[in-house]
Amino acid sequence: MTISRVLAFMGGCFLVASVFGQEAWPTRPITMVVPFPPGGVADTVGRPVAEALSRNLGQSVIVENKPGAGGGIGMAAVAKSKPDGYTILMALSSISIIPEADKVVGREQSFQLNQLKPIARFTADPTVLVVRADSPWKDYKSFVAAMRANPGKYNFGSSGNYGTMHVPMEMLKASEKFYMVHIPYTGAGPAIVGLLGGQVDAIATGPSSIVQQIKAGKVRALAHWGDGRLASMPEVPSFKEMGVKIEFSQWAGLFVPSATPDYITNKLREAAKQASNDERVRSVINSAGSPIQYMDAPEFKVYWDKESAQMGDVVRKIGKVE
Repeated sequence: MTISRVLAFMGGCFLVASVFGQEAWPTRPITMVVPFPPGGVADTVGRPVAEALSRNLGQSVIVENKPGAGGGIGMAAVAKSKPDGYTILMALSSISIIPEADKVVGREQSFQLNQLKPIARFTADPTVLVVRADSPWKDYKSFVAAMRANPGKYNFGSSGNYGTMHVPMEMLKASEKFYMVHIPYTGAGPAIVGLLGGQVDAIATGPSSIVQQIKAGKVRALAHWGDGRLASMPEVPSFKEMGVKIEFSQWAGLFVPSATPDYITNKLREAAKQASNDERVRSVINSAGSPIQYMDAPEFKVYWDKESAQMGDVVRKIGKVE
């Protein structure tokens, strides 16, 4: 056999080995890190998506709640994990905020945006301003009047400093020139419990994490940070239509470590697309008041880059928060 034929034969072997290795993924269960406690938007979206991914990939996708630091602990854990496709992240839009918040506070960055690669966006909903049903505020006008008349008397809960429940409230406070005390929790679920239990007076959260409490008459939605009316609560006005020029969207998307090979991310993208069209997934998420608003990786990357730049500006305006 000539040298050229030997080299060609060896190259073919390497190609077969490479293809075989690519086809072998996944061969064991995958962990989906949700960087918040159960009960929040990321968990509400993550669990039905994980079940669909399990069916589409032929391996179990196990949800692991890893809360703390407004989602930063779980996000950092995935960003620094082995890029082999066996650790994935269901994140909220706070992923665009935390690295810049670390800079503003003056602490070491827990992760950087370029350590993560977007796979798919599943939902994107404006946050909703919510108070208890037994509160004295029947509408936003009475709420903001009370806040302005009593600076520091009332408080609001969030999923943590600079999280997706904190930032929109800071935007509202700055725009409407009132002051409320911020009470950070470890996630949306605990913050909602705090509202229901009377520990906080208001929260801003995604529709999917609060719509059932609204339907049950336990809480009242006063306004939202979107553009136009929401299908799940058409009676609730947006801030924009009331002349308050602020917007904030709380989206949920799937990420992997940035060095994850393309053949793995492509399989995940296809499985995620199938999940977005899965009737069981759509039924669960729609019933939570958060319809699917899917974006595949290329479109999602453009969207994420633009939002990250905008949120960086917002965080710098908020400044250091203790």
